Amino acid sequence: MTEKPCHLPRMRRGPEAARAAMAMAEKFDSLEEHLEKFVENIRQLGIIVSDFQPSSQAGLNQKLNFMVTGLQDIDKCRQQLHDISVPLEVFDYIDQGRNPQLYTKECLERALAKNEQVKGKIDTMKGTSRRSISIPGISGLVSQLQRGYLHVQAAALDCIGGWS
Repeated sequence: MTEKPCHLPRMRRGPEAARAAMAMAEKFDSLEEHLEKFVENIRQLGIIVSDFQPSSQAGLNQKLNFMVTGLQDIDKCRQQLHDISVPLEVFDYIDQGRNPQLYTKECLERALAKNEQVKGKIDTMKGTSRRSISIPGISGLVSQLQRGYLHVQAAALDCIGGWS
Protein backbone atom coordinates (compact mmCIF):
# COMPACT_ATOMS: atom_id res chain seq x y z
CA MET A 1 0.00 0.00 0.00
CA THR A 2 1.41 3.38 -0.96
CA GLU A 3 1.07 6.12 1.57
CA LYS A 4 -0.49 9.39 0.57
CA PRO A 5 1.74 12.40 1.03
CA CYS A 6 0.72 14.82 3.71
CA HIS A 7 -0.15 18.30 2.61
CA LEU A 8 0.96 20.61 5.35
CA PRO A 9 1.69 24.27 4.73
CA ARG A 10 5.26 25.52 4.88
CA MET A 11 6.09 27.04 8.20
CA ARG A 12 7.39 30.58 8.59
CA ARG A 13 9.98 31.46 11.20
CA GLY A 14 10.62 34.36 13.54
CA PRO A 15 8.47 37.34 14.52
CA GLU A 16 6.74 37.37 11.14
CA ALA A 17 5.49 33.84 11.80
CA ALA A 18 4.18 34.84 15.23
CA ARG A 19 2.26 37.79 13.79
CA ALA A 20 0.84 35.68 10.97
CA ALA A 21 -0.19 32.96 13.42
CA MET A 22 -1.91 35.48 15.68
CA ALA A 23 -3.80 37.03 12.76
CA MET A 24 -4.87 33.59 11.53
CA ALA A 25 -5.95 32.57 15.05
CA GLU A 26 -8.10 35.69 15.31
CA LYS A 27 -9.79 34.86 12.00
CA PHE A 28 -10.48 31.30 13.14
CA ASP A 29 -11.74 32.52 16.53
CA SER A 30 -14.12 34.89 14.77
CA LEU A 31 -15.40 32.10 12.52
CA GLU A 32 -15.80 29.78 15.50
CA GLU A 33 -17.77 32.43 17.39
CA HIS A 34 -20.11 33.03 14.45
CA LEU A 35 -20.62 29.30 13.94
CA GLU A 36 -21.46 28.79 17.62
CA LYS A 37 -24.00 31.62 17.48
CA PHE A 38 -25.49 30.17 14.30
CA VAL A 39 -25.82 26.69 15.79
CA GLU A 40 -27.45 28.13 18.92
CA ASN A 41 -29.94 30.07 16.74
CA ILE A 42 -30.79 26.87 14.84
CA ARG A 43 -31.31 25.03 18.14
CA GLN A 44 -33.65 27.77 19.38
CA LEU A 45 -35.43 27.84 16.02
CA GLY A 46 -36.01 24.09 16.30
CA ILE A 47 -37.59 24.57 19.70
CA ILE A 48 -39.87 27.33 18.39
CA VAL A 49 -40.91 25.31 15.34
CA SER A 50 -41.49 22.06 17.27
CA ASP A 51 -43.86 23.85 19.65
CA PHE A 52 -45.24 26.40 17.19
CA GLN A 53 -48.16 28.53 18.24
CA PRO A 54 -49.52 31.41 16.18
CA SER A 55 -48.47 33.72 19.00
CA SER A 56 -44.81 32.70 18.52
CA GLN A 57 -44.72 33.93 14.90
CA ALA A 58 -42.81 37.10 15.86
CA GLY A 59 -40.12 35.04 17.65
CA LEU A 60 -39.90 32.69 14.67
CA ASN A 61 -39.43 35.63 12.29
CA GLN A 62 -36.77 37.09 14.55
CA LYS A 63 -34.85 33.79 14.66
CA LEU A 64 -35.10 33.45 10.86
CA ASN A 65 -33.64 36.96 10.51
CA PHE A 66 -30.85 36.02 12.95
CA MET A 67 -30.14 32.97 10.78
CA VAL A 68 -29.84 35.11 7.66
CA THR A 69 -27.54 37.55 9.48
CA GLY A 70 -25.54 34.64 10.87
CA LEU A 71 -25.05 33.16 7.40
CA GLN A 72 -23.89 36.55 6.14
CA ASP A 73 -21.38 36.80 9.00
CA ILE A 74 -20.10 33.29 8.27
CA ASP A 75 -19.73 34.21 4.61
CA LYS A 76 -17.63 37.26 5.59
CA CYS A 77 -15.39 34.99 7.66
CA ARG A 78 -15.14 32.57 4.73
CA GLN A 79 -13.87 35.39 2.53
CA GLN A 80 -11.13 36.15 5.08
CA LEU A 81 -10.07 32.50 5.08
CA HIS A 82 -10.22 31.89 1.33
CA ASP A 83 -6.52 30.93 1.14
CA ILE A 84 -6.89 28.06 3.63
CA SER A 85 -7.01 24.59 2.12
CA VAL A 86 -7.94 21.53 4.12
CA PRO A 87 -6.75 18.16 2.83
CA LEU A 88 -9.63 15.85 1.95
CA GLU A 89 -8.12 13.19 4.23
CA VAL A 90 -9.03 15.40 7.22
CA PHE A 91 -12.69 15.06 6.27
CA ASP A 92 -12.22 11.29 6.08
CA TYR A 93 -10.90 11.39 9.66
CA ILE A 94 -13.96 13.37 10.75
CA ASP A 95 -16.32 11.00 8.90
CA GLN A 96 -14.69 8.08 10.73
CA GLY A 97 -15.28 9.83 14.06
CA ARG A 98 -11.57 10.45 14.57
CA ASN A 99 -9.96 13.63 15.83
CA PRO A 100 -8.76 15.67 12.82
CA GLN A 101 -5.66 16.67 14.78
CA LEU A 102 -4.58 13.04 14.47
CA TYR A 103 -4.11 13.71 10.75
CA THR A 104 -1.36 16.22 11.51
CA LYS A 105 0.22 13.91 14.07
CA GLU A 106 0.21 10.94 11.69
CA CYS A 107 1.54 13.12 8.85
CA LEU A 108 4.44 14.19 11.03
CA GLU A 109 5.11 10.60 12.07
CA ARG A 110 5.16 9.48 8.41
CA ALA A 111 7.42 12.39 7.52
CA LEU A 112 9.83 11.44 10.31
CA ALA A 113 9.84 7.80 9.18
CA LYS A 114 10.47 8.84 5.58
CA ASN A 115 13.21 11.19 6.79
CA GLU A 116 14.92 8.30 8.60
CA GLN A 117 14.60 6.14 5.50
CA VAL A 118 16.12 8.81 3.26
CA LYS A 119 18.85 9.49 5.83
CA GLY A 120 19.71 5.79 5.77
CA LYS A 121 19.90 5.84 1.99
CA ILE A 122 22.16 8.89 2.10
CA ASP A 123 24.42 7.24 4.67
CA THR A 124 24.54 4.11 2.50
CA MET A 125 25.45 6.17 -0.56
CA LYS A 126 28.18 7.94 1.38
CA GLY A 127 29.57 4.56 2.44
CA THR A 128 29.35 3.28 -1.13
CA SER A 129 31.32 6.23 -2.48
CA ARG A 130 34.12 5.46 0.03
CA ARG A 131 34.08 1.83 -1.03
CA SER A 132 34.10 2.75 -4.69
CA ILE A 133 37.56 4.20 -4.20
CA SER A 134 38.84 0.71 -3.39
CA ILE A 135 37.08 -0.96 -6.33
CA PRO A 136 40.15 -0.62 -8.60
CA GLY A 137 42.16 -2.39 -5.90
CA ILE A 138 39.55 -5.15 -5.67
CA SER A 139 39.47 -5.38 -9.44
CA GLY A 140 43.25 -5.87 -9.52
CA LEU A 141 43.01 -8.54 -6.83
CA VAL A 142 40.31 -10.40 -8.79
CA SER A 143 42.50 -10.32 -11.88
CA GLN A 144 45.43 -11.78 -9.92
CA LEU A 145 43.20 -14.49 -8.45
CA GLN A 146 41.82 -15.32 -11.88
CA ARG A 147 45.37 -15.66 -13.34
CA GLY A 148 46.37 -17.82 -10.37
CA TYR A 149 43.27 -20.00 -10.82
CA LEU A 150 43.98 -20.43 -14.54
CA HIS A 151 47.63 -21.32 -13.72
CA VAL A 152 46.54 -23.92 -11.13
CA GLN A 153 43.93 -25.30 -13.52
CA ALA A 154 46.51 -25.66 -16.31
CA ALA A 155 48.95 -27.39 -13.94
CA ALA A 156 46.20 -29.74 -12.75
CA LEU A 157 45.31 -30.60 -16.34
CA ASP A 158 48.97 -31.36 -17.07
CA CYS A 159 49.12 -33.66 -14.08
CA ILE A 160 46.04 -35.68 -14.96
CA GLY A 161 46.75 -35.70 -18.65
CA GLY A 162 43.92 -33.41 -19.71
CA TRP A 163 40.23 -34.01 -19.52
CA SER A 164 38.94 -37.36 -20.62
